[in-house]
Amino acid sequence: MSEDTKRKIDASHIISTIAGVFIVAQFVLMFFFSIEGILILKICGYVLWGIIIILGWLPVYTFKKYGGVKKGRSYIKTTKLVTKGIYSIIRHPQFLAMPLMSIALMLISQHWIVLILGIPGVVLSYLSTLGADTYCIDKFGDEYKEYMKRVPGINILLGLWRRLFSKNQ
Repeated sequence: MSEDTKRKIDASHIISTIAGVFIVAQFVLMFFFSIEGILILKICGYVLWGIIIILGWLPVYTFKKYGGVKKGRSYIKTTKLVTKGIYSIIRHPQFLAMPLMSIALMLISQHWIVLILGIPGVVLSYLSTLGADTYCIDKFGDEYKEYMKRVPGINILLGLWRRLFSKNQ
């Protein structure tokens, strides 16, 4: 791994950690600063929580099933590029869960403090995905670059569209 690649990945980890701090702060403050607010927005926030659970846990199953993970090892220790299941729709489902979590907390709480903390949480969560691609290119090479052309990073709507209507699928 080149020094430039290491720097990009390290920066991505730092950005992801900072985003996580904002999201945890939102979560904690939601319990202290929630307003009655608009019910339909709260319901949308809770629906997002359901989607977040799927985006957070489905990759664990998919990586263990298709990623060549050795028994007893973490699910992220793949030895093969996984392009099946959720990974045929988006490359980074768990990274998508982070900004969605921030948005869900904003919708549920509807308090200005939680809203303000959510903005950097969403932006930093998105920026952290860039390091993941750098790491995967280093690990899987041209195969990953081709995969990047077919499957969007976190744009699940585009991924679903391509999956449903592409002739190559």
